[in-house]
Amino acid sequence: NICRSPMAEFVMKHITRNAHLEDKIYISSAATSTEELGNDMHCGTRQKLKQMGIPFEKRAARQVTKADYTEYDYLIVMDENNLRNLKRIVGPDCDKKIHMLLDFTSERGLSIADPWYTGDFDETYSDISKGCAGLLEYLILIID
Repeated sequence: NICRSPMAEFVMKHITRNAHLEDKIYISSAATSTEELGNDMHCGTRQKLKQMGIPFEKRAARQVTKADYTEYDYLIVMDENNLRNLKRIVGPDCDKKIHMLLDFTSERGLSIADPWYTGDFDETYSDISKGCAGLLEYLILIID
């Protein structure tokens, strides 16, 4: 998780902080694959976050675990491949915790393109920003 998920993590942390909800919403990211474990964010992700004025910190990619399903209320994925991999790791989604990020927008069911392959961090940022805004709106409605 060096491109999309850390971008979404830091965008979500930023907008959550701006909404003064950082004490109610815990945000983290993890990979569904093993390719980049231990690595920091892709330089394109860092550059885009910096360009948009979104604070971030150095981090090491980690893989999602079965325990994450118990620990978190929501597990958000970027595409169908992530969805399949996540379900293979955590098992059946009996509690309906797993969602695609764009499901919180009018683009329900669509994937967020991976800039590792496309090179387009602008498009990815745009989609992630929309998804995070929609997710935060949803969470605000259900927070006690």
